[in-house]
Order: sequence, then structure tokens, then C-alpha cells
Amino acid sequence: MTGDRVTLTVVVPTYDEAANVAELLRRVDAAVGGPATEVVVVDDSADDTAAIARAQAPALRSQLVVIHRAEPEGGLSGAVVAGLRAARGRRCAVLDGDLQHPPEVLPALLDALEGADVAVASRYTTGGAAEGLSGWLRHGVSRTTTLVTKAMFPTRLHTCSDPMTGFFALDLGRVDLDELRPKGFKILLEVLVRRRRRIREVPFAFGARTGGSSKASLRQGLWFLWQLADLRFGRMSGFALVGALGAVVNVAIVSALVALGMPFLPAAVVAAETTIVGNFLLQERYVFADLVATADPVRRRFLRSALFNNAESAVRISIAWWLVEHGVLTSAIATAVTLAVAFVARFVFHALVVYRPRERGPVPSLEQTAV
Repeated sequence: MTGDRVTLTVVVPTYDEAANVAELLRRVDAAVGGPATEVVVVDDSADDTAAIARAQAPALRSQLVVIHRAEPEGGLSGAVVAGLRAARGRRCAVLDGDLQHPPEVLPALLDALEGADVAVASRYTTGGAAEGLSGWLRHGVSRTTTLVTKAMFPTRLHTCSDPMTGFFALDLGRVDLDELRPKGFKILLEVLVRRRRRIREVPFAFGARTGGSSKASLRQGLWFLWQLADLRFGRMSGFALVGALGAVVNVAIVSALVALGMPFLPAAVVAAETTIVGNFLLQERYVFADLVATADPVRRRFLRSALFNNAESAVRISIAWWLVEHGVLTSAIATAVTLAVAFVARFVFHALVVYRPRERGPVPSLEQTAV
């Protein structure tokens, strides 16, 4: 069967869905299965989801590919992008592995893709329903985040009532995967706002979970807020958030040390060195993570970052010290003002020097099995 030409790929990201994956594959196969269909399961689980998925292959009409990621980079969004990169079909559909996205909607979703770049299965268009969301709080959060997202991107999302859904189909020839920066769990939002798309919607009823547990968490919510800021304002927004956190910590350390009797100048030095290290670690993980693989090794990155930040800090602290000594500003305000002034210089240096591309790094390891 592996020699047949594939025209449709169904991507299913999974995370601890051992209780659901067998039924999911059976229902996907019943809905759109055939020799020209492949189902790509991208599994980030610690349970037996991948093994159970592989065991279903003999009973399926479709071709089955199971990818188990040793390092689940980018979370659910990264899993979806990994599946799309592995896809052999130009038409691709994506749905979650928890059966809250009914596979029976796939034919209508694929029909809607004709003449569109992206087809969206919507809970909030006419005929859709979101009863599967557990409790009034999740209903409220879902509605609120949808409204906020549409407000932030009023033009790109004008024709989409449910940009937060994980159930959609796209024409892979019309989407540049290299421009996506997957993080968290809202990959459709990335696809829709990176550039203008022709969107068509079909209604669906978001089902109740029948097995396993919800993956929604405070951490996912924070990732979503980070993604929104990054999409709306670019990489600088993430750098600003890290810098703002560092500034708060810096001011707190200075204030605490001065209150304990330490002179302002050494207190400012201690605070600066502490936040330099902390900011670098956060920038590596959240702001420039997509550039790390092609940049210089981490020791060189840290050395450049630390040298520049220390030079900048020396100038900034000298100015702040003068302002404090001459009674122009209090220590806290002087620290905050000079940190704000230094922000742009730090961002430009890190983006253009510290993370300047070098040789391409290794491709993240994937264990892939076609059955």
C-alpha cells in the first residue's frame, strides 16, 4: 500500500491519548480512508499511545505513519508542523487526538477547502456548538480569548469565527511552513495571521471528552498570551516582556539591598549581574529559541550577551548613580528609567549579533515508523 500516491494527509497530534487513539483512527479511516489517504500520528506521549496507534495499521484502509518525538519542541503546535512537514498529500487536515473533534466532519471540511486556502471547523458559526467544553469557566475563557484574538487581528480574522480551533484543513501548497513559529497549542492562529488567507468555515459540535484528561493548563494559557504578543508585535514583544520582568527584579533587588544598608552603586551592580544571567536564560528559551540551532554555541552567545550587557550596565549605572547622587531621581526611578532607555540597544545587539546565523544546526531527532 505504501506505493500508492497520497492525495490526502490527516495529521493527528497526540499526548497521552492511549484511551482514545484506536477509536480515533478507526473513525478517521471510516470517514476519509483509502489507499490515497495517509494518517500521520505525531505523538509526544509518555504512555502507550504510539504503540496502540501502530497496532491499528492492519485494520485500516489508509496508510499510517507514527512519529514519536523524543523532544516535543513547540508543544502541540510543533507536533502539527512536524506532521505537515512529513505529509505527502497536498490536502492536509488536522484534528486533535481526544475525539472532541468528530472525524465524521472531515469530508465536509475537505469539500470546503475547494477554492480556499484554509477550511476551519468552527464551534461558533451557525450550526456549530461548544457543549464539550467542561463548565462555565472554560466556556467563558474560550469565548473571551476568541473575541480578544479577533480584536487584535480584525482584518486577517474577519471571516473566521473560531480562530482558536484545532480542527482545520489546508492546502499545503499555499502555506509556507518555514514562516511559522510553533509554540503552545494554537497553530491555526499562526497560519491565519502570518499572511492573508482565503477562509471557509463548516460548523461542528465540539464533543465531550470520553477518555483521558484535558491538557488545558495555566502554562498553556501563558503560552497563548505570549503567542498573541509575538504575532501582533513581533519578536521585540517577547524581548520586551523578558526585559520588563528583568527590570522588575532589578528594581526589587536594588530597593531591597539599599533598604538593608548597602550603598546604591554596589546594590545596582549585584542587581544588574543577577538579571543579566536571568534574562539570557529566558531569551534563549522563549524569545530566540528558533534561532539557537543556527547561531554560535551557547557559551559564545552568553559571552557576547554578558559582555554587551555589562558594558551597557556600566554606562547605565553610572548615569543612574549620577541622577541619584545629585537628587534628580530616587534610586528605584533612576534604575527604571535608564533600563527603559537601554532596551532598544540590547534588542538590536542580540538580534543582529548574538543570534546571527552561523552553520545550520542538527535537525531535532524523530523516531518515525511507516506501517
